[in-house]
Amino acid sequence: MEIDALRPTGSPRLAGERQEHIELLAAVPTPLPPIIVHRPTMRVIDGFHRVRAARLRGDTTIAARFFDGDESDAFVLAVQLNVTHGLPLALPDRQSAAERIMASHPHWSDRRVASVAGIAPGTVGEIRRRLGSGAADPEARRLGQDGRMRPLDGTAGRLRAGELLSRQPNLSLRQVARAAGISPETVRDVRNRLRNGEDLLPRSRRRDSDTEPRHAAAPEAGTSEDTRPAPVPAPRGEPATGRRAHPLGRSRADVAPDRVVLVKRLAADPALRFSETGRCLLRLLAIHTVREEEWEAIIGNVPPHCSGVVADLAVQLADKWADFATRVRSDVTASVG
Repeated sequence: MEIDALRPTGSPRLAGERQEHIELLAAVPTPLPPIIVHRPTMRVIDGFHRVRAARLRGDTTIAARFFDGDESDAFVLAVQLNVTHGLPLALPDRQSAAERIMASHPHWSDRRVASVAGIAPGTVGEIRRRLGSGAADPEARRLGQDGRMRPLDGTAGRLRAGELLSRQPNLSLRQVARAAGISPETVRDVRNRLRNGEDLLPRSRRRDSDTEPRHAAAPEAGTSEDTRPAPVPAPRGEPATGRRAHPLGRSRADVAPDRVVLVKRLAADPALRFSETGRCLLRLLAIHTVREEEWEAIIGNVPPHCSGVVADLAVQLADKWADFATRVRSDVTASVG
């Protein structure tokens, strides 16, 4: 298509395109991948640098593919593509994009927005609270990554699940989840709390039931923001120490030996040892068995000019592990239910 017909506006990059990247693309002798264009407006969705590079080379046409959705969905696609390939968006660009996506898609969960913008769900939650766009309506629901609408406040669902499990303890997790309108993982957490004689609502939910739980701690299981089980509070009367607090009430140094033991135990399992995917999983898990002092040494020696990129990658990898845990638990729940 004709380059002059394009409208190169609306880029998610706050600082615009990078000249050095444009010159690098212009020097490539092979054809560049097609750009993505929003057909109704002719705005460039993906490929701003390629358009500038084509102009620099003196080209009058460029290969393009068209997107026919509305403008808000076109922006979501632009962010998604720029996060996953080419020159990555800077962190401020992704945070700004998350704000814009929350404005155009307020019914999306924090985790869904985070998956598009390439930032952590906790960061999205903080942005939402700062903007004052958190829904206080107890009936509010949000669309998760799996395409399902879930209540923002799981209080009613938890209480309903508790009633069902008390009357019919042999019901499967999935049966209770369908009846209570919550996720199977939330039902699992409710069942464990019943067995342990604990309150069905996590402390954060009891403290302020009409707001979202803070992401600084592990979010409540089964809400639209996450499906991980709620954190177990530290035992009362536990002496305070100078170590950094761990979400499970233990210091990080106390947790590390547990990880080592668990990974060694998994490594002895033939189902993992004698399959390629199993060995790959064991290698990934073994990376995280380093001792506390090794972590501190690594942190203390990250070069200042790399700290932003390293921190951002760590957040993205943590989010990937959280998604991995959710999907593994969901598969187990489905097979049991």
